[in-house]
Amino acid sequence: MPSLYGIVADVRREHQDQATSKTLDILIKELGHSRDNLRDALANLDGKQLPPKGKEVLGEVLARAEREGVDDLDYPPAPRGPAIYEPLEEGEAGIGALLAISSLVVFALAVVAIVAGLNQHLHFI
Repeated sequence: MPSLYGIVADVRREHQDQATSKTLDILIKELGHSRDNLRDALANLDGKQLPPKGKEVLGEVLARAEREGVDDLDYPPAPRGPAIYEPLEEGEAGIGALLAISSLVVFALAVVAIVAGLNQHLHFI
């Protein structure tokens, strides 16, 4: 089952002209405002001026989305509030420790390189 964005990409590949590209860019922007609901996005674009062939391109996207059943998606809004963190597993903790140690080693080497470079010019050691 193709996604809505897959359908938009297919239409963009099949019609590689500037008007189609601009129309689909407008649609993608509007999909961001409508939480990926194509019907709501098209309703919001109804009164706006579109490039030439814009209505035909949007009609083609709508027809394909209806065939695939992705024309009227209803995603809930993103949850608000504090982030929920899952506890680390043993393997993840090990990876985190290795990343922390390697970061400290890189930092220490950078400090040594800076001191060595300054010592070349200032002769303090």
